[in-house]
Order: sequence, then structure tokens, then C-alpha cells
Amino acid sequence: MVANIGAGYDTIDVAACSRRRILVSNTPDVLTESTADMAFALLLAVSRHLLKADRYVRDGSWHYGLWNLLWGTELLGKTLGLYGFGRIGQAMARRGRGFSMRILYHARHRVAAKQESAVGAQFVDFKTLLQESDFLSLHAPLNPQSNRSIGANELALMKAGAFIINTARGKIVDEDALVHALKSGSLAGAGLDVFENEPQIHPALIGMENVVMAPHIASATAETRLRMALLAAENLLAAFAGHRPPNVLNPEVLT
Repeated sequence: MVANIGAGYDTIDVAACSRRRILVSNTPDVLTESTADMAFALLLAVSRHLLKADRYVRDGSWHYGLWNLLWGTELLGKTLGLYGFGRIGQAMARRGRGFSMRILYHARHRVAAKQESAVGAQFVDFKTLLQESDFLSLHAPLNPQSNRSIGANELALMKAGAFIINTARGKIVDEDALVHALKSGSLAGAGLDVFENEPQIHPALIGMENVVMAPHIASATAETRLRMALLAAENLLAAFAGHRPPNVLNPEVLT
């Protein structure tokens, strides 16, 4: 059995495992809140220049106040666009609503009106999402439809001065196109926890002050990692006991 510790399973060939009668499981839901926390932390960090501000203080540059020092972008009234609206996307919507943001989302399947109302979210088509988002946060799973779905054409549709936040999968974004948009100034910044060819990072991103990066640690809290490990263990124990694991991805193997 393959017990994946994580919600995404794009690195596992589930079909190949099924052909070999190998069970595959994952650990969804338990990392929802920590991942949404990280996404919103990246959003705040890049929009308010927190890393630049930290360096400014540490290197002794702060001698007196300046009127135009490190002006950022406030969130009140801005549009938070969510590409993907599963557990994490909806958790991100709750955080955006707490900052009085307008919430738009696009996903393969529209959720029930009750779920939209609970977080104040509005379903729109993909083009509208790109055109109207001040902050575009990615929460879609990686699949053939989402792979490189944010490329040069899509970035060109976005508002001048918009931001991209990615805690989903790096391959959703064409990094060459992202670098070009950031260099040209058409995008104001990006907050990235995942990368197209991680752990390798596009060299141009390294030197960009309008990019905040993290090493794929959105679920890295003590509480979440413990829950993930326990759920993976539950999946394994259930399989070894001849029962259906709580989060099996290929239940056809059991028949």
C-alpha cells in the first residue's frame, strides 16, 4: 500500500498502482486551515512588502520616517479571486471575507448556493476571474486541465498591479510567463510556496524583491503534520486489517 502524507497525489501514478492491486491513500482535509493560513500569509507579506521592511530595519537603514517608505496595497474592498474552490479555497475565502474583500471563484464544478453564501463568494468564468482579481490565489488540483493553465495569455488578462499567490502546485503556472509578467510590471508581485520544477527555482525569481517564496511548507505546523501522520497511519492499519482505508483513492482494488 502507498499511504501518501498529503492531500495532493499528482506525484503518484494511481492507475499504475491499481493495475498492480496496490492501494493508495492520502490525507485530505486535515491540512486545510494551515494551508489557507500560509496562502493568506504570503498574500499579506507580498502586498505589504514585509520582507523588504524587515531587511530595512535589520540593515540599519531606518533613521527617520519617510512619507513614501514601502507603500503597500491594502485589502479592504479589493477582489480576491480563487482558482479552485475545494476545502482550502473555501477556507481562503473565509479569510478574505474577514478582511472585507470581494470574493470570486472559478472551479470545474460550482458549489451549492448555501456554500457560496456562507463565505460570500461568487462563481464566475475563468476569464472574468483573471480580469477582475486584485489577488489571484491558486487552489486547484494539478491535472491535465490545470497544468500550465496560468500562462502568458492568462497573465495578460489580469489587472495591472495584481498579485498571484500559489500554495497549490507549481506546474499550474508557467514560470517563464510569470517571470516576464513580474519583470514587465504588469504583475505587482507573487507569493509562492510551490514551484514548477521544485526544488529547483527559476533563477530570475531569486533576485526579485516583489516575490515572497517558501519551500513548500504550507502544511508545516506541528498540529497539522501530526494529524497528517495519524491519518496516514489509520489508512495503513485499516488496509493491513483487511478493511477499507478512510481515504482510499482507488477503491476498485478492494473488489
